[in-house]
Amino acid sequence: MHNTMKRIIFAITLTTIIGSCSEKKENIAATSLPIEVAHPVIQEVTLTREYPGYLDADATVAIVGRVNGTLEGSYYTAGQRVKKDNILFIIEPTLYKDAVKQAEAALQTAKANLEYAENNYERMKIAIKRNAVSQIELLQAQTNVETGKAAVSNAEAQLSTAKTNLGYCYIKAPHDGLMSLSTLSTGSYIAGAVSPVTLATLYKDDIMYAYFDITDNEWLQRQKRGKVEQDDYITFNLGGDNYFRRKAKMDYLSPNVELSTGTLRVRAELKNNDGFLKAGSYISVILPYKKVEDGILIKDASIGTDQLGKFIYIVNNSDIAEYRHIETGDVVNDSMRLVTSGLKKDERYVTKGLMKVRNGMKVTPIMEKEQ
Repeated sequence: MHNTMKRIIFAITLTTIIGSCSEKKENIAATSLPIEVAHPVIQEVTLTREYPGYLDADATVAIVGRVNGTLEGSYYTAGQRVKKDNILFIIEPTLYKDAVKQAEAALQTAKANLEYAENNYERMKIAIKRNAVSQIELLQAQTNVETGKAAVSNAEAQLSTAKTNLGYCYIKAPHDGLMSLSTLSTGSYIAGAVSPVTLATLYKDDIMYAYFDITDNEWLQRQKRGKVEQDDYITFNLGGDNYFRRKAKMDYLSPNVELSTGTLRVRAELKNNDGFLKAGSYISVILPYKKVEDGILIKDASIGTDQLGKFIYIVNNSDIAEYRHIETGDVVNDSMRLVTSGLKKDERYVTKGLMKVRNGMKVTPIMEKEQ
């Protein structure tokens, strides 16, 4: 009887323990961490490198005064756009108008003297046939004609110079573009005939150029992977965080390598019809150098960093999270990162909540919807 009671008590205790273990397993399964996962995106990826560069205007023209005189005024608004042939400055033109009038009068006198000399020479040729004049007088009349022609040419040249100097008094825009501040105030005296005096700068900015340098080794590697034509398009960023991005057309590669730096100068052309871009701006040039046909892309935010480098968590077929070290490449489309090793195309990786996940943890995977 005593042994029977012992067996009954043992059976009840064993049943309770087994039930308790089963309940714990059910609770563990019920409380496994729900976590968002996704498959990597497989697509062709163009790899790029970034280079520092700067922008320059199509033309930067110094607006100068070339004559002596008082600056009567400026006829533009600094920082605003001007049109070709708009008057920008006027330098006191009075003396130069008088010089034009004097040159015109001198030309008329020279023409009158030439006409008289030509008529006299014709009369001398008739008179020499009648022996009314000497051969010396005829030669003198001919010389007077040649002298008269030279005087007319000289007067025409002086008139042209006078008109040119008068034209310099009215300084016009050689191109459409943006004007800088004037370096001199109205009323200032300019000695431009001695040496041209810079009054302002005009920036012809409807076309801009992006300049940057690439090492000779990098350029050779590009050539090995496939010839790169000068009309290839590149992308550049202006400002931080990809604030402004635009494409530009490569139109120049320097014919030689700069010995001091081991680089080649590259230039790319881009339109600036809206006038947004400014000469002298520093930019980041993004230059393509290689294509990967089946690139493995994952969200950049899903990648962690530790002492070993970059890592992610994958979720295996048993829904167990596994720590995985990976090698990464370029950022693509601002938010995706190329994985060069450590991840297979058909594997699932954790996209959010890396701080909550541990290696070997049982999780409940929730597949993210495709964007």
